[in-house]
Amino acid sequence: MVTIVFKLFYFNNKIYIAIIGPIFMIIAQGAEAIIHKENNKIIKERIKKSYRIPELDNKIRKLRTRSEAKILTKSKNSPNVLSVDESNFKIEMDFISGKTINDSISDLKDETFISLGKEIASLHDSDIVHGDLTTSNMIIKDNKIYFIDFGLASISNKVEDKAVDLHLLRQCFHSKHYQYENLFNLVLEGYKNSKNFKEILERMEKVSSRGRYKKKNGA
Repeated sequence: MVTIVFKLFYFNNKIYIAIIGPIFMIIAQGAEAIIHKENNKIIKERIKKSYRIPELDNKIRKLRTRSEAKILTKSKNSPNVLSVDESNFKIEMDFISGKTINDSISDLKDETFISLGKEIASLHDSDIVHGDLTTSNMIIKDNKIYFIDFGLASISNKVEDKAVDLHLLRQCFHSKHYQYENLFNLVLEGYKNSKNFKEILERMEKVSSRGRYKKKNGA
């Protein structure tokens, strides 16, 4: 969707249209934010929640905007942050013009998934937990992997949090890419670069077991 901000005015018995704002394209909208594309940059704007008290809503959106911007800046493989406007709950960042792994998985080589595992290991070794580690939030450009959408990300050194991150990706392969489910093993091969990979992988299996138990017992 392309959005143009304009104003109508009447002059000399004619109606004129004046463009008074930027032309931008809405490329995504979720429960938490709207993503605009303007030229070669992305603007992420956290939207108002009408069910929250306004003062609390503003505080939450401001804190989440600040937190996401800090994590994006700390991450090596993410869009470059250009500016942060906490008052208006906006983050401006570079636009990465590649394809998501979700959209190109059938065309990718095994080495890409090993590299993906290494990049996730690098994130976790920096104590960055993505929180929504799916193939839709990974972009390939010039054989480099970029992570996007850090809206649910956090800074944590807990093994459990990193294991849950991996478990979410495993679930993504299982549900969305079941015909390529074996590729997750290549991700784990690359993830062995993590300094705590054994402990995290063991915990991931426990997390997966808890999920299977709840599903089996209808919890």
